[in-house]
Amino acid sequence: MQLRAAAATEKGLGRERNEDAYVLQVAQGLFVVCDGMGGASAGDVASQMVAATLLHERQELERVSTPGLYRGNDSPPRGWLADAVRKSNLAIYNDGQQNPARREMGATVVSASLHGDLASVASVGDSRAYLWRDNRFETLTHDHTLFEALAHEGLDVSREELPEDPRDILLRVVGGEPDVEVDVVDIPIRSGDYLVLCTDGLTRIVSDPMVSASIARLRDPQHICDHLVRTATESGGTDDVTVLIVEIVETGAI
Repeated sequence: MQLRAAAATEKGLGRERNEDAYVLQVAQGLFVVCDGMGGASAGDVASQMVAATLLHERQELERVSTPGLYRGNDSPPRGWLADAVRKSNLAIYNDGQQNPARREMGATVVSASLHGDLASVASVGDSRAYLWRDNRFETLTHDHTLFEALAHEGLDVSREELPEDPRDILLRVVGGEPDVEVDVVDIPIRSGDYLVLCTDGLTRIVSDPMVSASIARLRDPQHICDHLVRTATESGGTDDVTVLIVEIVETGAI
């Protein structure tokens, strides 16, 4: 499988530090975007912990040599990515229990493991994954927010009826509880596809049609990422914004 990938990240206007984190490992087919919970203690620590755990777990797979288990260029075990997210969840939760200053820390995550002609996408929170194919733009993940839960139930609640914007109320995060439910979807991929991973710093500001048009026009993953991050920040985005783009040049065994 041949891939081209790139990422860009920018601190939100007025933010003291960038609480986003990402992993871009083309050789291992691992791509991760994390967003530390805005306003919560040590959000940057939480996002870095998620990213580091997923990278560590992927590297551990490379070291397994027991017969019958994953090694080298064979397909990684099914479900390893969700297990890695759950490990990061427990690590963050335990750290918060032991360190009062970090008790409320947490993060969102969207991650993808690519091998052959398949992409496994795992997510928690409101960071998103998209697939661009032949000028069609498809959302691969679901936001775990109060807004989406209300919409799913067919309820129309105005912002004035709630103390916070329902898009800001996360119902599921990494590190909030001892265990977390991880959404996982397997997507067949083919040459010419683009996979987009991003934080809500992008999706709150830049519309899906604008993202799709940017891919169709620019094509180069780094140019697309830089353009989208710049557009979000220049449009007044106050949140950290991170975009990671993977272009599938050729599918098949590594």
